[in-house]
Amino acid sequence: MTDERGAELLRRGGGPRRATFLELFLDVVFVFAFTRVSQRLIHDITVGGRRLPLDLAQTLVLLLALWMVWSLTAWATSHYDPDQPPIRAVMVWSMFGSLVMAVSVPEAFDAHGLSFAAGYVAIQVGRSAYLSLALRRHAQRHLSDRILVWSAVSAVPWIVGGLVDTDARLPLWAVALVIDYVGAVVGWPVPSLGRAKASAWTVTAEHLAERYQQFIIIALGEMIFISGVGFSTSEFTLLRWLAFADAFATTVLLWRIYFHRAGSVLAEAVAEAAEPARLGKSATYTHLAMIAGIVTTAVGFELVIAEPTGHIDPVRFAAIFGGPALFVVGRARLEYEVFGRVSWSRPVGLLVLVLALPVLVRLPLLGIAVSATAVLTGMAVVDALRARGRPPEHPATPM
Repeated sequence: MTDERGAELLRRGGGPRRATFLELFLDVVFVFAFTRVSQRLIHDITVGGRRLPLDLAQTLVLLLALWMVWSLTAWATSHYDPDQPPIRAVMVWSMFGSLVMAVSVPEAFDAHGLSFAAGYVAIQVGRSAYLSLALRRHAQRHLSDRILVWSAVSAVPWIVGGLVDTDARLPLWAVALVIDYVGAVVGWPVPSLGRAKASAWTVTAEHLAERYQQFIIIALGEMIFISGVGFSTSEFTLLRWLAFADAFATTVLLWRIYFHRAGSVLAEAVAEAAEPARLGKSATYTHLAMIAGIVTTAVGFELVIAEPTGHIDPVRFAAIFGGPALFVVGRARLEYEVFGRVSWSRPVGLLVLVLALPVLVRLPLLGIAVSATAVLTGMAVVDALRARGRPPEHPATPM
């Protein structure tokens, strides 16, 4: 393959700027993957007992692994042309590997540890190795070469963790994730090649922003799925109807708060940034926080629907109230990344959540969920009032 052929794999000015249908197809796999993570988290909370901290740490490792796979795939299709056959092959390969990981999630720290690790390593190592081969002598090959080296290093604790006893699996996989995330943060430095600077990874602003937006929709869809399944398999009592309606209202509020206004102009902010890739990388971890908040909120509503008059404990409280709080923290960071400031309603809303703790702990689960929804409603109302009669605010990213 010549340098010219390698250059054809890169995005060009006239190439597609929106997500392709194949990318949306990949997202379907992650809808399923997120339901597996949520169900595992629900199981952790309801039957965890003494092992609960360990079970929660295990579930967090699985979520971080899935997010790493999705985010690097999204970056690859924003840097390379997703209509080129080699990039489509990478997408299909990532899709199957993600599906293997998803079906392994429930027993990933038991009988299916090796299949989860193998799916992850196959995607991470396979993607970079294939791109390095496809690019050959093109200068952009050095980017995939760096990622390949780091992925190969982290593959060792991933595979070993899948083979050893389950008690040793968590620390090994945690080490592997640290390697992967540190590599992404520092630019995968390799001797003789150095590290990849942000400017080396050119991104298509509209495409990358759209992928983040679509994943938020995926997480919100998973929240509807979890609450819907939980409600449909229970008795239709009045309190459960109220819990189900509150879950739907919270889902709409999270959607509203995200897309007004920072989420909707993220593409413009990335395009106007002095270093678009730097903003894109920062937004990766911002969206990870919001995704984790949405998943936790979905689990909280599953618990509320199952037992609306149940008494609170620290773990259930963290799910019902901590999920929305984590989402708001991530959303506040996104607002800073896009506009260089944070609306006062965000810290005030979080402060209200903290100050209300002495009262909230005396309420049943449904009362706590409704209180969290009320705080989110206040934020959405403040957003609407602030924008009323004013021209749309344009991005002013500090990056």
